[in-house]
Amino acid sequence: MLNYNEITQKKYVEIDGEPFEVISSHVFRKQQRKPVNQTKLKNLITGKVTERSFHQAEKVNEANIDTRKIKFLYANKGEQWFCEENTPSKRFSMPDTTENATIRNFVKENSIIDAIVFSGNIIGIRPPIKVDLAVTEAPPAVKGNTAQGGTKQITLETGVTVNAPLFINEGDIVRVNTETGEYTERVEKK
Repeated sequence: MLNYNEITQKKYVEIDGEPFEVISSHVFRKQQRKPVNQTKLKNLITGKVTERSFHQAEKVNEANIDTRKIKFLYANKGEQWFCEENTPSKRFSMPDTTENATIRNFVKENSIIDAIVFSGNIIGIRPPIKVDLAVTEAPPAVKGNTAQGGTKQITLETGVTVNAPLFINEGDIVRVNTETGEYTERVEKK
C-alpha cells in the first residue's frame, strides 16, 4: 500500500483493478487545509490520461507490474508482430497505435525489447531509451550553412528522419533517444 505522498512519478498503482502509471504528481496544501497529492494517471490498458487527487487519509495499492523480454519481428498492415525471446513459434501481435509508434520508428527488426505484463497479460511495450541506428541518407554539409543552428535532417535505417549535426554522413551509426526522437551522439564514423 502506498500513502498519498508516496504516489510519485514513474510509479505504478492499481485503482479499481486496473493498472495506472503516474505521469505527474504534486503535493500541496491549500491555505489551512490538509495536504493533497494532485496526480495525472495514465491507464496502461486503455491509454486514457485522467487527473485524480489523493487526500492525506487515502492509500492505494501498488500495481504488480512485471517485465518480460520479447523480440520485435516486424510491422505490417497496422499490426506489430512479436514473439517470446527464446520461442519464435509463440507469436502474437499488437495494434500499431500512436503509443507504439516508437517501436515502428526506432526499433530494428529482431531486436529484444521489454514487454509490460499485468496479471499474466502483456499490456504494453517498453522500448529501450536509446538505440543505435545506421544513417541511410544524409545531405552533404555546405560550408557556412549554420544559419539554422548547424543541423540537417538525416534518414535512419528504420525510415524515420531526425535532426543531426552537419558532420554526420551517410553510413555513420548514431544514437537516438526514443522518448524524445532526438539525436544524442555519433557512435561510429564511416
